[in-house]
Amino acid sequence: MPSTQRRTADAIVAAVNAMDVDTIVSFRTPDCKSIILPASLNLPAQSNDAYHAQLSLMKSIFTSFQATVTDVVEGTSSAGKETIVLYISARGDTPVGEYKNEYVWKLGFDEGGEKVSEWVEFVDVGVSRDFYPLLKGEMMRRMAAAKEAAMGTDGAGQ
Repeated sequence: MPSTQRRTADAIVAAVNAMDVDTIVSFRTPDCKSIILPASLNLPAQSNDAYHAQLSLMKSIFTSFQATVTDVVEGTSSAGKETIVLYISARGDTPVGEYKNEYVWKLGFDEGGEKVSEWVEFVDVGVSRDFYPLLKGEMMRRMAAAKEAAMGTDGAGQ
């Protein structure tokens, strides 16, 4: 029978594949921070609120997304925390093209194994360098259009 931590990790992957942002974040402890590596990307750690906001934006861009776990390592970290490392291949469709990425997620768990208290994610630097700016541009375009529509400056009804 899989460990509690493994069941939690599997449930997180299922929520990611369903693009269920609220469920993904519900598996995190209140003080959980997401750390994106390598450090050369210079991305700040994300609180639950920041992580929720980012995932919500991403969800609005992707028309499909599938994360496939290719390997799992389960153990205890040097700090004594129950940890699972997931190797993941991801594929998705967006208005700016096909998305392909590889991740390594290191999930550290609370004592019960049902909540993630530490989430470290290694990403493909090439994808971050080449594809993420296209996604960010589309997100910015959509945010500007939504703001314009909310302000009534889109020309409708004038």
